[in-house]
Amino acid sequence: MWNCLLIEDDRDNARYLVNGLSELGYSVVASHDGVSGLENAMKEIWDVIILDRMLPNHVDGLSILFTLRSLGKKVPVLVLSALSGVDDKVDGLKAGGDDYLIKPFSFQELAARLHALIRRSTDNAEIRSVQIDDLVMNIRTQTITRAGVVLELQPREIKLLSYLMMNSHKILTRTMLLEVVWGYNFDPQSNVVDVLVSRLRRKVDREGIPPLIHTIRGRGYVLSDKASVDGIRLKRSDD
Repeated sequence: MWNCLLIEDDRDNARYLVNGLSELGYSVVASHDGVSGLENAMKEIWDVIILDRMLPNHVDGLSILFTLRSLGKKVPVLVLSALSGVDDKVDGLKAGGDDYLIKPFSFQELAARLHALIRRSTDNAEIRSVQIDDLVMNIRTQTITRAGVVLELQPREIKLLSYLMMNSHKILTRTMLLEVVWGYNFDPQSNVVDVLVSRLRRKVDREGIPPLIHTIRGRGYVLSDKASVDGIRLKRSDD
């Protein structure tokens, strides 16, 4: 079963697609505006996203695409749009779309394009698993091991670790983590990020093995097995 996120404001069209894709064995979640669509796209791991280009609530499809790609999300995205000009297609692909389908469309063609996108993405072993040093995450099962030992993680810990691993060797700010892991677009004025990172670190960086999760004072966190990131020497810190 493939997990598909559908971001489409036309509820009749969304219902049609959900029913059709479900019959083909997809597990489909539908979002009907840009805000909830972006939130769902960042919170979960999807095999493919179907994205309407023109959406309500001041977050259009190209904005969602740009945000996903800037955060390192490699999920295949099929853009749906009534805009059929060459420039419109180019804009959709430049923003990060993997394919562009014009409305009205044939469901049979859409299904074939989705299958091709998923096949190409799963041919890449990096999509199936991510490994940094001896820390390994199976993307599909979300099984995580360190030095061959399975880590028992809570769902939010898995989201956090997944995001850190997908962006390894990059410094991630608390604001970025709040947005991706909790779905907050505001500062809750609490230390929820620090508490969760500390809890995750105790499970990932067990005593006797080199630490991978590092605090960059005043900037955020990074998961890395390198000696330095951005010219900053890495060391274990819980501050």
